[in-house]
Amino acid sequence: MNETIFRKYDIRGIAADDLTDETVENIGKAYATKLIRELGKTGTIGVGRDARASSDRLFTALSRGLRSAGIEVMDLGMVPTPLVYFANFNHDDLIGAIQITGSHNPAEYNGFKMMLGKGTLHGAGIRELYDLGSKGDVEVASTPAGERSWGDLIENYLGWLVANLSPGERKLKVVLDSGNGVAGVVAPEAVRRVFGAEVIELFSEPDANFPNHHPDPTVEKNLQHLIAAVAEHGADLGVAYDGDGDRIGVVDGQGNIIWGDRLMILLSRAVLAKNPGATIIGEVKCSQTLYDDIASNGGVPIMSAVGHSLIKAKIKETGAKLAGEMSGHIFFNDRYFGFDDAVYATCRVLEILTNTDKSLTDLMADVPVTFATPELRVDCGEDRKFDIPGEIADALAAEGLDVNTIDGARVNFGEGWGLVRASNTQPVLVLRVEAQSPELRDEYLARLQKMVAERQ
Repeated sequence: MNETIFRKYDIRGIAADDLTDETVENIGKAYATKLIRELGKTGTIGVGRDARASSDRLFTALSRGLRSAGIEVMDLGMVPTPLVYFANFNHDDLIGAIQITGSHNPAEYNGFKMMLGKGTLHGAGIRELYDLGSKGDVEVASTPAGERSWGDLIENYLGWLVANLSPGERKLKVVLDSGNGVAGVVAPEAVRRVFGAEVIELFSEPDANFPNHHPDPTVEKNLQHLIAAVAEHGADLGVAYDGDGDRIGVVDGQGNIIWGDRLMILLSRAVLAKNPGATIIGEVKCSQTLYDDIASNGGVPIMSAVGHSLIKAKIKETGAKLAGEMSGHIFFNDRYFGFDDAVYATCRVLEILTNTDKSLTDLMADVPVTFATPELRVDCGEDRKFDIPGEIADALAAEGLDVNTIDGARVNFGEGWGLVRASNTQPVLVLRVEAQSPELRDEYLARLQKMVAERQ
């Protein structure tokens, strides 16, 4: 097995090369072994998949490995990743879950996002799967377990949304861009059924080749179809999804992109109105305006390391009611289950809008204007990328600056901040800077770029 596909948050690689039938079967055996040894029992796990061309093949091989160790497989079908999590929280028989997905990676990629019990498998837990599988230290059942299906998971999920959301009387016009990912099998019907909204659909049909644009709403060029459709139809807002439906991108009625950290301000205000004093989690790339807004509305802001698995663990640790990333992973632990679900996040945004006569633009108008860079990526060898942020943190702290080292180095410059952190998935350093003026932003960025270059 290729050791590099066992990443911090999930398993992911090029399907034809890294995820052969033998490798995937071994992953299934290793996961089943870890599950059985940690929980002390066999049982049933749910397995879903996205729309990629390799997903059915991977399901067959994974199921074979799981069943050989005595774990029954419940086939959840082709559904967004959040519906696999939803199934795990809402079916008494399930003791774990796996989604087969390449998320927002190019079409030739695929992989696995995993839950062990109700918790996310990440970090050392994923590394353990490699160790178990490569050594052949796996359970073997005397008789392989079976395979069965859930039934209509999508209908079950939609029914839950209808029963647990509170739409107002206002009827909205909404553009939904699923990017030919798997969110298209759920999101349009959810918005129609729950809110009675007029839905303009873009690229709802799953297509493993992603023929219209790449399904990654963190990249501005991928939102151009959405922005144009909002203008053409005079829609109240537009929403885009990534390939497996766990990340959201939002555009207001004027075509302005509401990045994940700004969207969190809107959502946090609504959560704090119902849950005074609640803890709310952002991550190190998020705007300072988010943390300031949470505090000014009586909440307790917490800054987390980047990563959906790490944030889920932080929610469990702190009891936070809401968490989110710049990348559009939004986690509701208020009236929901604490995992990232872009369709549910869409519904919570629409719940806010249908209960007011204000536009999304109006609701965001009082957020202070700052000047920020996007995420900037600098090539950096694997042998140095984790060392350089620490060296920069030490140097800046020696100058008397306040440096947060929870995930790289986030330094407070007084009238802004800057971040240098190592990517967990690529040989790059990620930089981001936010300041109260364009000049300060550029000054802080140049300072960090110089410090990185001196240490390459």
